[in-house]
Amino acid sequence: MAACILIADDDAVARRLVENMVQKCGYETVVVDSGDAAIAALTAPDAPAIDAVILDLVMPGLDGMGVLAKIREAGLGVPVIVQTAHGGIDNVISAMRAGAADFVVKPVGLERLQVSLRNALNASALKGELQRIRHSREGRLTFSDIITRAEAMAAVMRAAQKAAGSSIPVLIEGESGVGKEMFARAIHGSGERKAKPFVAVNCGAIPDNLVESILFGHEKGAFTGATERHTGKFVEAHGGTLFLDEVSELPLTAQVKLLRALQEGAVEAVGGRKPLKVDVRIISATNRRLLERVKQGHFREDLFYRLHVLPLTIPSLRARREDIPHLLRHFLARFAAEENRPIAGISGEAVAYLAQLDWPGNIRQLENAVYRAVVMSEGDQLDLADFPLLTSQSHLETDIPTAPLMLEPIAAPSVVSGGEIPIAPLPLAGTLSMLTPTGDVRPLDDMENEIIRFAISHYRGQMSEVARRLKIGRSTLYRKLDEAGVPGHGGKSGEETP
Repeated sequence: MAACILIADDDAVARRLVENMVQKCGYETVVVDSGDAAIAALTAPDAPAIDAVILDLVMPGLDGMGVLAKIREAGLGVPVIVQTAHGGIDNVISAMRAGAADFVVKPVGLERLQVSLRNALNASALKGELQRIRHSREGRLTFSDIITRAEAMAAVMRAAQKAAGSSIPVLIEGESGVGKEMFARAIHGSGERKAKPFVAVNCGAIPDNLVESILFGHEKGAFTGATERHTGKFVEAHGGTLFLDEVSELPLTAQVKLLRALQEGAVEAVGGRKPLKVDVRIISATNRRLLERVKQGHFREDLFYRLHVLPLTIPSLRARREDIPHLLRHFLARFAAEENRPIAGISGEAVAYLAQLDWPGNIRQLENAVYRAVVMSEGDQLDLADFPLLTSQSHLETDIPTAPLMLEPIAAPSVVSGGEIPIAPLPLAGTLSMLTPTGDVRPLDDMENEIIRFAISHYRGQMSEVARRLKIGRSTLYRKLDEAGVPGHGGKSGEETP
């Protein structure tokens, strides 16, 4: 999914021209004709996520300066590019002081608008990454810090947000690298315990003979080497949250004592004489199916039910591929700044290719791949050649050939920061499946929709070229898109783009 740009302008002709230019840059668009509609699009709970705004300063009713003021009042961090036919220095100064990221004069050219959008999105991604790192270190991470637009994540996010309002035990399951600890920190940072400690323990990294000491503490002289008293993680997390990562790896002896601590709300240190009351919220995580561990006799059933009160399963990255372009943009902004590298973006060809890989290491693997590419790249943008390990190994992980995707040259930007992203994940030529998983022939409408999506991706949203190559009229193309419920195609049935 490409970045989504909100265009607010009361002039219908100017609005349509800017919309066409934004779509030629590879972005999706949301178009409104007033300042009030712009604020509604930015703040409505069911509105699509907006990555940047192109705002006309002179509009009837709520004008551009009023919109900037309301954006600031609402605490929204979306970058705003203002445009007006009156390019006086006073307007520029006022808009910038009000929080605008850039200023363009009507009629703006395609190249100028592309550079402005790219810079605004780069700055926004870097700001978001720095804020995320700071919040994580300070224990103030919230759900707004989690980068996701995928439908597969919507139900998980809703359940986690509800869980944050109580002290209910949460069990987070998911493959390694999907972001289980980030979810745990977001639950903690969004609840009443956010001012209290968040203590994380990797249960799989603790030697068996030290598990009880680390979790529950020990008294001085309790065992050989215990030269001083240790309070333990439960006591450290008193009043806050204790995150038990890889809880499935706890030895059975420690599971017994953990169960007792959860039942009684008290812990007894190794060598201690009496239990100590603690108030902790338990969030546990595992990359295994914990119920299977119970069936195999490796995990206590009674402890399982104590932890498995509210289960959350985070989908793998390959199940939410539409998040990959946004993650790429954020990782690139952070690592380019950290390494002081002047890398402006990632080519659309590379984004389309990376969005198709299976990523067995999930977000952690994607992050490390971008880090390596930024360090090793010698150009001002990343392309397929900067991901040699992925392109050389992809035949072992996916059905994607190692050769780069060959896209037909078109009038599209050669340097992007996540903007030159196909509307849908780009399928490979010659891989249209004719059969359903059950072996039946697929409906004709399904295959037609897949072909249309491929064409839109292949020609980067240039609808005239798509219609010409498919040998259908533009109005027919828009009608088919409306019938298929495809968002972001920039037109309505029967409309023509000038």
